[in-house]
Amino acid sequence: MEAAYSVFLDLALIIISAKLFGLLARKCKMPQVVGEILAGLIIGPCILNWVQLTDYIGKTAEIGVVLLMFGTGLGTNLNDLKKAGPKALVIACVGVFVPLVAGTVLYGACYGFGAVGSPEFFKAVFIGTIMTATSVSITVATLQELGKISSFVGTTIVSAAIIDDVIGILVLTCVISAGTASGGIGMVFLKTALFIVFSGIIAFAGYKAMKWLDNRYPHTQRVPIISLAFCFIMAYVAEAWFGVADITGAYIAGVILCSIQDARYVSRKIDISSYMLFGPVFFASVGLKTDISGLTPAILLFSIGFVLVALLSKILGCGAISRLVGFKGKDCFRIGIGMMTRGEVALIVTQKGLDVGLIDSTYFAAVILLILISSILTPVCLKLLFRE
Repeated sequence: MEAAYSVFLDLALIIISAKLFGLLARKCKMPQVVGEILAGLIIGPCILNWVQLTDYIGKTAEIGVVLLMFGTGLGTNLNDLKKAGPKALVIACVGVFVPLVAGTVLYGACYGFGAVGSPEFFKAVFIGTIMTATSVSITVATLQELGKISSFVGTTIVSAAIIDDVIGILVLTCVISAGTASGGIGMVFLKTALFIVFSGIIAFAGYKAMKWLDNRYPHTQRVPIISLAFCFIMAYVAEAWFGVADITGAYIAGVILCSIQDARYVSRKIDISSYMLFGPVFFASVGLKTDISGLTPAILLFSIGFVLVALLSKILGCGAISRLVGFKGKDCFRIGIGMMTRGEVALIVTQKGLDVGLIDSTYFAAVILLILISSILTPVCLKLLFRE
C-alpha cells in the first residue's frame, strides 16, 4: 500500500520545488524551465535523493511532453509552416549529418575506429547517432515563454526539430540493423512513408469533423475534451502503428486543429493541465534521471568532449545552413541554439544501443550530462538572443 500512495508525496515535492525554482529562475532573468530542471536535479538521486523516477512519474512526464507538443501544434501558423517547411527540412538534414560525423570522429579519436563493419566501428557510429537527436520540448517551452513560438524563426525551429527526430530514428534503425545484422531497414522507411500518408488522410477527415463540431457547439467544453482525445489517439497511433515518436503524432494533431475557430480556446484549456501538473513533472524528470555516481576520470574527460562536440555540431551545422537558406544575423544563431538541446529522444536512442549491446552503460553518464547542460544552456541563450 505504501508504494500505491507514496506517489502523491512525490508529486507534491516535484510540483512545489519546480514552481519554487521556476520563480527563482524568473527572478534571475532566466526562463522558468531552467528552474524546473534544476529542481529535479536537486530533489533527485544526484543530490538530496528525495524523489525517485518511478514508472508512474515517467508516464506522467510522457503525458507532459505530449501535451506540450500538442499545444505547440495548436499555436502553429499554417502559412508560416508552409513557408518554413522546405527550409526546415534542409536544416534538419544538416542537423543530423554534422553531429553524426562529429560524434563518430570523436569516439574514433579517443578509442580508435576499428575496421569498417567491426564492433568498434559501429560503436563510433552509434556515438554520433546519439548526437543527432534534438529535443524540441524544452525549446518549445522557452519560445512559448518568450512569446516567439508563432514567429517564423520559432516555427522553423519546431518544424526542423520534428523532422530531425524522424530522420534520427531512421538513422538509429539503420545503425542498429547494420551493427547487429538484424535487418528491417526497408520496413522502417515503409512505416514512415505510411505514417505520412495516414497523417494526410487524418488531416483532411479530422479537420472537417472538428470544424463541424466547433461550429455546432462553439466555445463548449466538449470541443477541448474531444481535441485532447484526438491528440492522445494520434500520439498512440504514431508510436504503436508506425514506430514514429508519440510527440510527432501529438504535434501533427495540434497542427490539424490549429485552424478551427476555437483553437485558442482549446489551447488555453490544455495549458491549464500542462502548466499545473504535467509540464513541471516532465521538466523535473530531466533532473531526476541524472545520476553521476558512476563517473570515472576517463569517462568524465570523454563526457566533456562529448558535450562540447554535440553542442557545437548543432550550433555550427544548423546555424551555417540557416544562413545559406536565407536567414540572417541573429536568426541563424537562434536556430542553431534552438536545435542544440537534447532530451528524451537522446535517452531513447542510448537505451536502444544499450539493449542491443552497441555501447556500454558507462557512456550513459555522458548522455545525461549532455541533456542536463543543453537543457539549461538553451533557454538561457535563447532568451539572450531574443532580447531586443
